[in-house]
Amino acid sequence: MKYTSTLVLLFLSFEIYAQENLISGEIKDSQTNSSLQYVNIGIGNKNAGTVSNEKGIFKLKLNEKVNPNDTIVFSHIGFETKKIIVNQLKSEQNVIEMKPSENSLKEVVVTFKKPKPKQFGRSAKGLGLMHFNFFTALDKTVDDYLSRERGMEFRIKKDCKVTDFNFNITSNEFKSVKFRLNFYKVENGLPSKILIEKDIIFEVKDNKLGLFTVDLKPYDIYLDKEMGDIAVTIQWIESVKSYEKSKYFSISTAMSATENSFYREKNMANWSKTGQSLTFYLNTLCQ
Repeated sequence: MKYTSTLVLLFLSFEIYAQENLISGEIKDSQTNSSLQYVNIGIGNKNAGTVSNEKGIFKLKLNEKVNPNDTIVFSHIGFETKKIIVNQLKSEQNVIEMKPSENSLKEVVVTFKKPKPKQFGRSAKGLGLMHFNFFTALDKTVDDYLSRERGMEFRIKKDCKVTDFNFNITSNEFKSVKFRLNFYKVENGLPSKILIEKDIIFEVKDNKLGLFTVDLKPYDIYLDKEMGDIAVTIQWIESVKSYEKSKYFSISTAMSATENSFYREKNMANWSKTGQSLTFYLNTLCQ
């Protein structure tokens, strides 16, 4: 009887643990009450992060590194960052309201007298022998890694307007993948603060392979030579699989002694750096 009671308690403990380690809910605009899609959600340095979906719904898995007093950060361009302690949220049906930011940046319009085309990054596809995967055989499901990022470091030496962003897809098992394009300042060798306050979302459809181009002319993105080194990354925010076990999405790459690529597992996780040169580049018009 005592043995049976112990087993029951163990099963109950596992069930409670599973329930308490998943926080879910909906994120809304506090002024309009509309849902906020693709909000970044994470806990600093704990490898716990995700993004809300197109309906503002999120599911944040808490791993063994997270404790009840850790802070969950909700961030979205155009809104004030919100911070909530883990133990202040219920396991499910949370409603998080975010306030629009009052300090919006003024639009900058720059006119170049005789702009010259310039490319930042590597456009060569190589021999197709090396690939940088977003996901690996060890990853159980891509949904566990929403907000994962991959990108490259570029050195800006001129004042330029960005016309488009490009990368080369070598494998793709998805009907649809939505990414967010981010621009970061590089400090101490790693990406730090966001430089471009624009929410740039793009979609790769129908198992697309080969070169993919994102038109950035409508966003009026200007890179200032004073920026120095920057990081340009793509962040995985939503996907639709081609079949149940779809996992692989990769970009062609090559080893490099002079260039750096960056990656992090989830939003607010620590950045890592590797000596690889992704087929990953910007076309610009420069002064």
